[in-house]
Amino acid sequence: MRARLLKAAAGALLAVSLIPAPAQAVDLSLGLNLGELAGNTLPAPPLTTTKPSATSTRITQRTTQPGVITTVLGTLGLSSTAAAGTNGGGAPGARSTQKTLVLYDSTGPWAWLGEAYAVETANLVSHGSPYVMHPVAGYTAGEIAGYTGVVYIGSTYDEPIPVAFLDDVLATTKPVLWMAHNIWQLTARAPSFQTTYGWNWVQYDTGAATTVRYENTDLGRSPLATPSGLMITSITNPAIASAPAVATGSAVGPINWATKSKNLTYIGEIPFSYVDHGDRYLAAADLISKVSNPAMADRKRALVRIEDVGPDADPTELRAVADYLYAQRIPFTIAVYPRFENPLGADNNGVPESADLAQRPKVVSALRYMTQRGGTILMHGYTHQFGKIANPYDGRSGNDFEFYTAHIDANNNVIYDGPVPGDSTSYAQGRVNSASSAFALAGFARPAIFEPPHYAASAADYEVFQQNFGKRYDRGLYFAGYCPGGACGTGTPQYDKIYGQYFPYLVRDIYGSVVAPEAVGNVEPEPFNNHPARLPADLIKTANQLKVVDDGVASFFYHPYLGTGYLKQTVDGLRAAGYTFVSVGTVMAG
Repeated sequence: MRARLLKAAAGALLAVSLIPAPAQAVDLSLGLNLGELAGNTLPAPPLTTTKPSATSTRITQRTTQPGVITTVLGTLGLSSTAAAGTNGGGAPGARSTQKTLVLYDSTGPWAWLGEAYAVETANLVSHGSPYVMHPVAGYTAGEIAGYTGVVYIGSTYDEPIPVAFLDDVLATTKPVLWMAHNIWQLTARAPSFQTTYGWNWVQYDTGAATTVRYENTDLGRSPLATPSGLMITSITNPAIASAPAVATGSAVGPINWATKSKNLTYIGEIPFSYVDHGDRYLAAADLISKVSNPAMADRKRALVRIEDVGPDADPTELRAVADYLYAQRIPFTIAVYPRFENPLGADNNGVPESADLAQRPKVVSALRYMTQRGGTILMHGYTHQFGKIANPYDGRSGNDFEFYTAHIDANNNVIYDGPVPGDSTSYAQGRVNSASSAFALAGFARPAIFEPPHYAASAADYEVFQQNFGKRYDRGLYFAGYCPGGACGTGTPQYDKIYGQYFPYLVRDIYGSVVAPEAVGNVEPEPFNNHPARLPADLIKTANQLKVVDDGVASFFYHPYLGTGYLKQTVDGLRAAGYTFVSVGTVMAG
């Protein structure tokens, strides 16, 4: 087997979350210890009870409906807590006349998850509008008047929600998206919630509701999510209430996964926990975009990226891929690391080897050939490996991590350990500078887009990438503690609590970078590290599920050593699904 097939392909590790599940939720049959990755997923807090109280000693029911809040976007008169949110700019193409408020829970032992869910929400919101995010505890009366829509993520059971927020939700006509817990606090405050909205909550279900149907498409819901609960709702007046998405598989029957009435949409769970390809997360991403920009264009575009091209690449393989894509009139990107390192001599009888791009003129010629046929080079790190260690495979470029450390545990899981030794902004800047010099020596300008090897880097590294490029093409990796009070970049990253996220559309993430999406994955003919093989049919299935998202981009990456057969099948399948291939520059322009 070729060494290149050993790599944990940059995203084949589904970077949606890399956090251990709560102890209560870990499937002991998997043999996992707390601290290992449990399904590579961001968990939900364990469910406290299956039946919330319909009454509250803290929340008293109003006797009259709150007065209507103006629908005009007013001046932001926020408290210091509310104003803490940063990096809230919209992505290119976002609607500047829209402004979204993202609120989250911040109390209890799982408070860090509230911040994590808010980060993922804010990243998605950025596709449609600028935003501010902060804990719901800091909400001030009338604050909603400064925004065109609100998203609240209820991750802490019975979070003390300010009555002012409850009243403003009941009074406003602006779009409100409410997720998971504490809907009972809203209904307890309303004079007559069920009569006004035509639905009410019932109780949590922990049955096997593992399919969510949205926009006439079946999306997945991991069995790991079921112990966290899915709130059952009952629609009592179909004339004013509806269920945009319905979950099936539970013994109780179909459950309204999302319930909508008037300006209020409710999702009965945390849609960011236990996420996979083609997940109900896509329904949440679409519902979020309907808040951040109700006038979202519904384009169906596709991107292809040729992955892991370095001085050790086969020029014949590169030219073959370029010829096929050029014949199909498909623009593409080429992820290039400009220096090859093999310090442990993997597949070379233990003899170390290295080379700069300029020392491989045939590869340089092939890269020029690719750019002449519609290819755009992006910087994929400097060496795509770290030092003289196996990190985690064999130390060889293209196989290992460069900006993060990892190892493979006894259960064949890739475990993310933390930033590389000596990690700092100067380290990351040095790698960018070295890569830029290597490109220049080979006659290439410094690329305008960066992709971290294996989609992994520290927060300090991401800040350097933002300062140097402002554009990435990846799945982001994020860290608890980075956004205290919603002020991203002001906290200390907790590298024992990391989570990733793929995007179905263009975003500007919390690091401030414009991020081209990659939500479809890659062709991987062989299973590895407990990840199943993925063939073109799997990518096409994911792309068809992605169509539920307005303005979704079916973006995948491909290794040239696989030849062109799988590439052709994937391209044909995406076109048949209704996608049009464009350049990454077109997507990044909005």
